[in-house]
Amino acid sequence: MSDPPTLFAPASGFGRAAIAVIRVSGPAAGAVLTALAGPLPAPRRLSLRTLRDPADGAILDRALIAWMPGPSTVTGEDMAELHLHGGVAVRAGVIRALTAFPGCRPAEAGAFTRRAVLNGRMDLTEAEGVADLIEAETEAQRRQALRQLDGALGRQVAAWRDEAIDCLAAAEAALDFSDEGDVDDAALDRALFDRAARLRAAIAAALADGRRGERVREGFWVVLAGPSNAGKSTLLNALSRRDAAIVSPVPGTTRDAIEVRLDLGGLPVMLVDTAGLRETHDPVEAEGIRRTRRRMAEADLVLMLVPPGPEATEPAATGRVLRVRTKADLADGSGGGLAVSALTGQGMPALLDAIAAEAEAALGGGDALITRERHRDALERCVAHLDRLPAVAAMPELVAEDLRLAVRALGEVGGHVGIEAVLDRLFSGFCIGK
Repeated sequence: MSDPPTLFAPASGFGRAAIAVIRVSGPAAGAVLTALAGPLPAPRRLSLRTLRDPADGAILDRALIAWMPGPSTVTGEDMAELHLHGGVAVRAGVIRALTAFPGCRPAEAGAFTRRAVLNGRMDLTEAEGVADLIEAETEAQRRQALRQLDGALGRQVAAWRDEAIDCLAAAEAALDFSDEGDVDDAALDRALFDRAARLRAAIAAALADGRRGERVREGFWVVLAGPSNAGKSTLLNALSRRDAAIVSPVPGTTRDAIEVRLDLGGLPVMLVDTAGLRETHDPVEAEGIRRTRRRMAEADLVLMLVPPGPEATEPAATGRVLRVRTKADLADGSGGGLAVSALTGQGMPALLDAIAAEAEAALGGGDALITRERHRDALERCVAHLDRLPAVAAMPELVAEDLRLAVRALGEVGGHVGIEAVLDRLFSGFCIGK
């Protein structure tokens, strides 16, 4: 088997900067560093060196270099880092020299983290935590990503998997040694099914979390709904503090949903402006209203906006609904619900507090264990196999097979089995050099 290629890529942003960091990982990392900077420095200590092009000896830069021999590195391989001056020409010159070095090639998106997973330096859930940390925009998302990166889910799933493997071993023993006189089949069966039931209950409890982890990653969806000219677009602009939606006195101006992301108390909130609800013969507006009703059905929270004047019948919503009386500066103050004025700011702090409270109740503080649909699907399949055990208790072969499939499903969460497609999808969204 030939050695894998040595990868290199900028690990810092592009464009002009004070410092540009280039990361090198692979079997030729030490040779690359020697060719550029001379004898290897002491491991894991920055050393100031003159970098030269191996092709002609031309000086490329005066830089800090670090040498990190494997396997105690983030990728599990020999690694080197070059901390260059951040000019575009400096970085380009070093990259040209690395490209010409035998056995080296530029890294693709997420290639370093992928090697860390394949070399056992982190499991798949921790790699997903890295991806989530890169994408985190709010405090709750950051906390959740750090918990994932720290191995909160990975450790728990590993403990569940060990328990499932123990159950499988007991089931296999009952099959293999059923004719031995010192094996109490009845006692073994009772202990096995009790352990499997406890394991099933623990996993089911983790699944019964209201999908908080996924919702923290994707945001708490708040749909602004109500009749035409209720002030939805004006309120969206006021809440987002920018002109995200067109405001017009002409009914039916908003035809399609407009989404704005907010950070409320560290929680990710997605505001959605929608088409006004009314009877119309305009096919385009009618399609917008159909989409509004669909968004209302999918929303975590619906702000039902009620303008001054005779109140129309409010459409039904399946989730949480907060009634908001708009244009409070023009109203007499009567009626239930919050009263707000996007023009004067009346009631706006109270509305933001109400939305934040709903988001906090739904999302928690970023402490969810399950954060992706992939995790949930694998754990639900595990529970389904454990649920089958009482029905097949009289058939030891089927008991063992369901336990084997339960172990496999748990292994998929951490990336122990069948992960190539998952790896391709995950790392395609990473940064180059990560």
